[in-house]
Amino acid sequence: MVDQSRLSDISLWLSQQGYEGVAEEALLSGFCERCNAAGISISSALILMDTLHPDFEGHAFRWDSHDVFDPSTVYDFTDDGKAREDWESSVFFHLIKENAHEARHRFHLDDELKFPKLSELKSAGHTDYLAAIHRFTDRGSIGEMNAFYSQWLTRHPEGFHDDELAALRILLPTLALAFKAACCMRIIETISDVYLGRDAGRKVMSGTITRGEVEKIEAVLWFSDLRDFTGISDRAEPDQIIPFLNDYAGLVIDAIHAHGGSVLKLIGDGVLAIFRDGDQQSDCASALAAEITMRTNLTVLNHRRKMEGLPTTDVYLGLHVGEVFYGNIGSRNRLDFTVVGPAVNMVSRISGLCSSVDRDTVMSREFTASCPEEMRGLMVSIGRYALRGFARAHELFTIDPEIS
Repeated sequence: MVDQSRLSDISLWLSQQGYEGVAEEALLSGFCERCNAAGISISSALILMDTLHPDFEGHAFRWDSHDVFDPSTVYDFTDDGKAREDWESSVFFHLIKENAHEARHRFHLDDELKFPKLSELKSAGHTDYLAAIHRFTDRGSIGEMNAFYSQWLTRHPEGFHDDELAALRILLPTLALAFKAACCMRIIETISDVYLGRDAGRKVMSGTITRGEVEKIEAVLWFSDLRDFTGISDRAEPDQIIPFLNDYAGLVIDAIHAHGGSVLKLIGDGVLAIFRDGDQQSDCASALAAEITMRTNLTVLNHRRKMEGLPTTDVYLGLHVGEVFYGNIGSRNRLDFTVVGPAVNMVSRISGLCSSVDRDTVMSREFTASCPEEMRGLMVSIGRYALRGFARAHELFTIDPEIS
């Protein structure tokens, strides 16, 4: 029997967890444990929530009283392939097609099992199954996150009792609201990271949002672009341009992130990034490690694209160390969280010089002087060069050709 006096306590707990921002995994496990303590015999639960993310469609959260597995996973886009087949053979897809909100399958009564997954659940010892969809309105949806999908199972020999189902139906809307709050926080973090960069995104999320709110920092600056991008764009088929850019931009960005850098801006085929996680020497070392990773992966990418008959290119990279202003710049209605200052112009000019000096990577004297001593031996001067917008010539360096 369900202890009805505990239901209001569970609802209050869910509300508190929701506004406190507790993660979904803790929400689900805490909810199931409290339900069992109140007499609602839950043996396993699954929550599905679509999201806004460039790499996957949504999150799946699981709880089981017997099994040990990852409580949180992601699922692929269900537009085609195996993911689409799995989705279209699910109870939830059937509910959407029928414009229904709930489905129950009583394994212990040998109900006909119309869906492949249900046979697996029955074999795992579950006796009863409830699936529910709580739909959001257009105003309450964010992209494809337009519903809260949940499934509930019991191993009780008699399945769910009527009072247990009634209690679940009372509690699930509050659980859905708490989950939605947590998932919205994930979406905000994803959007800020993807569109602003990880470091800038976290600063904005922490409240650094006032126009003109900037800090003066010393940073290692990275500016790269693609060799002959304009010419390749003119020669390539129109539908090849975006995949081309995605291949090479992804290569550069992954290398930067792998070594602790933060990408601030994509400017056509150009990438502006900073390294500032440790002291200046370690940041310079991280930038050089990212350069090595990028070059290694570039060889693999160019080989693959060449074998597929696709255009290939190289990456020109400028590296510099300098003082910049880092923060919110723009108008009241449109802000950009980025870096500005002469050092930013400098690293852009250095990158632009790569083609003229026939080197893929060019570094300022300031950068080489800030590198760990053992790395300076890898660098050679290529002379002094006038850079547009700067009054005096600057000595520039590259990685020793005999080494690279």
